[in-house]
Amino acid sequence: MQQTSLETVQALETVRDYIRWGASRFAEAKLFHGHGTATALDDAAALVLHSLHLPYNLSESYFSARLTEDERHKIVDLVNRRIKTRIPSAYLMHEAVFAGLDFYVDERVLVPRSPIAELIREQFSPWVEADQVLRVLDLCTGSACIAIACAYAFPDAKIDAVDLSEDALEVAKINVAKHEVEEQLTLYHSDLFTALPAQKYDLIVSNPPYVAIAEWEQLPAEFHAEPEMGFTGGETGLDLVYKILVDAAEYLSEDGVLIIEVGSSAQTLQTQFPDVPFYWLDFEQGGDGVFLLTAEQVFAFNKLFKEALG
Repeated sequence: MQQTSLETVQALETVRDYIRWGASRFAEAKLFHGHGTATALDDAAALVLHSLHLPYNLSESYFSARLTEDERHKIVDLVNRRIKTRIPSAYLMHEAVFAGLDFYVDERVLVPRSPIAELIREQFSPWVEADQVLRVLDLCTGSACIAIACAYAFPDAKIDAVDLSEDALEVAKINVAKHEVEEQLTLYHSDLFTALPAQKYDLIVSNPPYVAIAEWEQLPAEFHAEPEMGFTGGETGLDLVYKILVDAAEYLSEDGVLIIEVGSSAQTLQTQFPDVPFYWLDFEQGGDGVFLLTAEQVFAFNKLFKEALG
């Protein structure tokens, strides 16, 4: 990789200059952008504004502000690291935004980016009545972004969040403390439901590993900077999804709702269960592969799910 010269650093002056330059460098290097930013320009803006300790919604009037030499070198170093390592910017910044909230992230967890954030902001309307949601379960919580966002959405609810990765739970603990939701949210080290107490939930939500191994092997380098454990769900991608579908019947309340993201494995799931009325949710802000089942539907098809699990 060609390092940025001192002359280049001196030629760039403003916030706008560095965002434009960073975006050009990223495009030239053919980086992948899909970890909280959709384009090279978004990626560059995030890095530049973070390095300057400025908000992402910074007024455009500040974009002509000139940078100090130390600030310029800090930005150049970050841009060079992003290109050289192909590590997602969220890891370089140790920060990701999900459902409008800031979260600490590092290589122990996936970078938060699920379209479920849109559902949380809408309090899962019209699928649940917000004041009737008293217990929420987040399976495969990772950084705890979904669980913590649910704590904000349902301030009167108790939230349980589960992960099998002890490393992920260490990051989750950081975010629980950061958002001061210790009294509302409980973390469990568990293989899905196995370590949970007997409890009924009004809402079970999960963004589990759902990528088939063969598909994961072909993903861009940025994805391989994330923990494989958070990605792969066996040969079909659906190993954990099948387990959740089976066991959710024991943990959903009578009027409860199950929501699971399966992403690129959506067609595989629908083909496996052609008679199951999965409701595939639409998102105004982009994203797909998230289905909803009511408790009644989970109960009705439980035998079929068990047969698939073997």
